Amino acid sequence: MRNMWFWMNVLAVLLPCAAAQAQDPGLPAVWVAGDSTAKNQDHRGWADPFAAYFDPARARVENRARGGRSSRTFVTEGLWDQLKAGLKPGDWVLIQFGHNDGGPPDKDRARGSLPGIGEESKEFTLPDGRRETVYTFGHYLRQMIAETKAAGGHPVVLSLTVRNIWKDGKVERGSGEFSAWSAAVAKAEGVPFLDVMNAIADQYDRMGEAAVRPWFPQDHTHTSPEGAEFNARMVVAAIKGSGLPLAGWLSEKARDVAAYPVPLSTADLRLPVPRNPSLPDLFLIGDSTVRNGRGDGANGQWGWGEPLVDRFDPAKVNVVNRAVGGLSSRTYLTQGHWARVLAMLKPGDVVLMQFGHNDGGPLDDAARARGTLKGTGEETREIDNPITREHEVVHTYGWYLRRYIQDARAKGAIPIVCSLVPRKIWKDGRIVRNKDSYAGWAEEVARQEGAGFIDLNERVAERYDALGPEKVDPLFGDPHTHTSRAGAELNADCVIEGLKALHPDPAAAWMRQVAVR
Repeated sequence: MRNMWFWMNVLAVLLPCAAAQAQDPGLPAVWVAGDSTAKNQDHRGWADPFAAYFDPARARVENRARGGRSSRTFVTEGLWDQLKAGLKPGDWVLIQFGHNDGGPPDKDRARGSLPGIGEESKEFTLPDGRRETVYTFGHYLRQMIAETKAAGGHPVVLSLTVRNIWKDGKVERGSGEFSAWSAAVAKAEGVPFLDVMNAIADQYDRMGEAAVRPWFPQDHTHTSPEGAEFNARMVVAAIKGSGLPLAGWLSEKARDVAAYPVPLSTADLRLPVPRNPSLPDLFLIGDSTVRNGRGDGANGQWGWGEPLVDRFDPAKVNVVNRAVGGLSSRTYLTQGHWARVLAMLKPGDVVLMQFGHNDGGPLDDAARARGTLKGTGEETREIDNPITREHEVVHTYGWYLRRYIQDARAKGAIPIVCSLVPRKIWKDGRIVRNKDSYAGWAEEVARQEGAGFIDLNERVAERYDALGPEKVDPLFGDPHTHTSRAGAELNADCVIEGLKALHPDPAAAWMRQVAVR
């Protein structure tokens, strides 16, 4: 039996090499480094059908993924060295790991890596008696990235495929924090990141659990050939959406694959992920008054979330501004942004939310279809959404806020509600408040749910009243809604004041643990 396993492993190494010889070795190659979700028996991993999406006259696909491997064991067993030996300048390497990295480092298969993306290490005695220094998940990814670059290749990091695990009608976006760590490493190393997890999960959620289930006949991780084909298409969709030169090698088969994400305006937002996974996180969710565009001050307009980042000690907390311009409390949820925050959220984190500026629009117009029903009740209205072309049940503004609060608590996080910052609209010498609408509804929901509440609408308005119209004008980068950097700084100061005043809310204890500058 031992000899049989030996020869099976030998053949597993030799057969991909033999297949590669049948292709033109002078062509550039697309290499895949990963686990069984990329290469499995009977074409049940995505990287096997993936090859057909490339023009064989332009490039060849070398699927070197191996079942059961983690980022660590792909390196320590020599599989990475074998891939690297064939790497030529101009080749591309797709790196996707994480499904097997969460296991024990020194028991069972002894394949787990240390959690996180730092440079921590620890020595272990393995089941066979060998001693090994084990590093973090991020360390092994960085090694592959650096050595790909050194060989003249182009590394690309992928998030994980999606497991068939559902809760409340939504599929898991995970596994664990490995997709978020993959994104963080790619960003830190300045290499492309393909958000395969969300590309797949967005489609699964639309399809529903019953339709997806047949693609997982064996377990919740490994797909059927049909599921592998679907995942391959989603990787191609992510490649097309990324704008990578790699897309120029795609075949005719890839023509009907829609780029992910669509539209491009949300594809290039450069939304951040937690920088240090060992620290607590402060996630910001909201609209453009929290994060405008890419968060870089384009057109002189800033949201208050960017200067808020600078008010916290980065050695003690990650401030992660995931607000998206143009969205309402409804569309932040329906477009999948909240699911992506939830996938990164861990116990002890804080979610600071502010919505309302875009909730007053139409429910089903062809331009944005982002409005919510007024109030905080349980009323609903069914529509046929002209943008998504799907039937949708629309809820009240308060319902969506309750959803965020309850979801955050279910993950062990602390929710804090902010009323919306006021617009630059004056009446009788004072800034107009929104107490009778969205600001008041936000406060009502926070009180009903026992969540922390910051009356940002009133705090900022009081500052504007004291300054007067002449001094408030430079605080805005447009006629009345989006602030300049100076205005965003003022609003961020009001957020800090509100956070410090949250007593005896659980957030007060949290604020004492993280240093506010």
